[in-house]
Amino acid sequence: MSEIRTTLITGGNSGIGEALARKLVEKGQRVVSVGLEKPDWTHDLLAAYRADLTDIAETRAIAQEIGRNHAIDCLVHNAGVILPNLLPDAKPEDILMLAQLHLGAPMLLTQAALEGMLSRRFGRIVFVSSRAAMGAVTRSAYSATKAGVHGMARTWALELAASGITVNVVAPGPILTDNFWGVIPKGSEQQARMARNVPVGRLGSREDVAHAITFFLDERSDFVTGQVLYVCGGTSLVGLGP
Repeated sequence: MSEIRTTLITGGNSGIGEALARKLVEKGQRVVSVGLEKPDWTHDLLAAYRADLTDIAETRAIAQEIGRNHAIDCLVHNAGVILPNLLPDAKPEDILMLAQLHLGAPMLLTQAALEGMLSRRFGRIVFVSSRAAMGAVTRSAYSATKAGVHGMARTWALELAASGITVNVVAPGPILTDNFWGVIPKGSEQQARMARNVPVGRLGSREDVAHAITFFLDERSDFVTGQVLYVCGGTSLVGLGP
């Protein structure tokens, strides 16, 4: 990126969000992180906020505060929770909570940043979705809301296309993060079997996804909008097997 931009990253304190934040800071870009916790590292280019993005009022308040304090050029909505359950145990309440986290939170944060993006005629909005948006066992609430992300991103892409603002989605497959290990035991045979079922022969890393996100954030990517990029090792083609 030629100019110094400011990127707001939700969930920038861990996993993919942290990897992206470090990558951008290393390139001399400013980063604003917001999540349940602040990052455990500091940098002159890093600002950090704490908020529960599943709470509408708290999200609205932090969005307004960030909007007052920072001119946000790019927004990466990375924060997410899985809440796995087979259908007999699935809860409508989980759908409502994840709808706020995966859809409502980025809406409020984008609205707070939008006036500045429009005035500068530049903006990059990137959602971190999931291969599970195509369907996955135990993912009723998660798959439904991640699939909703794709529809909302395409809608925003159309609405904002003439304003210099692009909206895209990165949809990771199985990535070695705390979210992954919250469902699959770390170092287990289940993890090894899953890796064998990935066409490229391994599970993904945080850096794999961060690298893809930076493509969409780049100023030169202004002719790419409304797209979903699966960073999944080929699992969007064949699934993960039993």
